[in-house]
Amino acid sequence: MRAGSRHTYDWRLRMIDRYDLLSAGVLACALLGLSGAAHASDRPVVVELFTSQGCSSCPPANANLAKLAQRKDVLALSYSVTYWDRLGWKDVFGKPEFTERQVEYEPGLGQNGPFTPQMVVNGRLSAVGQRIGEVEGLISSARGDEGPDLSISGDKISVGAGSAPAGGADVWLVRYDPKTVEVPVSRGENKGRTLPHSHVVHELRRIGSWDGQAVKLQTRSDAGGFALAVLVQGRNGGRILAAGTQ
Repeated sequence: MRAGSRHTYDWRLRMIDRYDLLSAGVLACALLGLSGAAHASDRPVVVELFTSQGCSSCPPANANLAKLAQRKDVLALSYSVTYWDRLGWKDVFGKPEFTERQVEYEPGLGQNGPFTPQMVVNGRLSAVGQRIGEVEGLISSARGDEGPDLSISGDKISVGAGSAPAGGADVWLVRYDPKTVEVPVSRGENKGRTLPHSHVVHELRRIGSWDGQAVKLQTRSDAGGFALAVLVQGRNGGRILAAGTQ
């Protein structure tokens, strides 16, 4: 082979190598894009614990929620109800709206009335909070529930288009404490115990509605030191269609 031909041959090889590298890079970026899109489409399964510091059966369920809160595929929320307050200890986190939320769930879940400790999974499945194996099974069955895209950026919330349930859906803002909080109890069924709580909800507020059309909402950016979550949920205690955190 002549020197000139050899030079041309080497140049072509280098060009082919560069083309292969470029093609590989484009393919890798495409795969990363697909991977990122798949990851973005993953949504947490929402596990809501209804509990009370006045209930002697609740501490094991509180511990179970703390374990579930460590999972990246779970949004764990703890609501303190008020109907145990009459037995001598008023739950320091209890609010009537949390009790109302649980009561609203019960007909759709086939329950005769509220009880503690109860865990509700994605608004459509229920288990006794001490039964962690059963709850984990419900989480697995709820994974992959379809719903609209949901994004949170600062004080702006975007809900994508999709298929809404009959009657539409509510958009809820939830502020909760992601830390573990220890509460000493001096009266009632848990008298003398110090109870750890995780992901305690401090605020639950309806901030808008969703009827299947894309919608943008805004809320105050000051979370008061709490973490922020948003739920898109069928009305009257319906299924949770989408959830996200900031």
